[in-house]
Amino acid sequence: MQVGIHGVPVDTDTKVTRTKEDEWVPVWNEELNFPLTYPELALLHIKVIERDFSGQHDFAGQTCLPVSELREGIRCVRLCNRKGEPYKHVRLLIQFRFSNH
Repeated sequence: MQVGIHGVPVDTDTKVTRTKEDEWVPVWNEELNFPLTYPELALLHIKVIERDFSGQHDFAGQTCLPVSELREGIRCVRLCNRKGEPYKHVRLLIQFRFSNH
């Protein structure tokens, strides 16, 4: 999974989680930190990539969320296809935490 912030150049960053193989319901259980200078101008982009036995990396879903509208806690986030159309039954469970440091 790729998780990134898109915004002003000082805040732009992308991180990649560990690969999960042979998981019907993958759990990453990783904490990613993005210190932001201008959160009101930032977008959180999440892209899930499926890796199969052939070693191919196939697009599985994505979402893009305004950071200023995120709230602390556990949230269920819908994933969309490449055109931005939401999948009916594909979601990620994500915990958001914020600090002022």
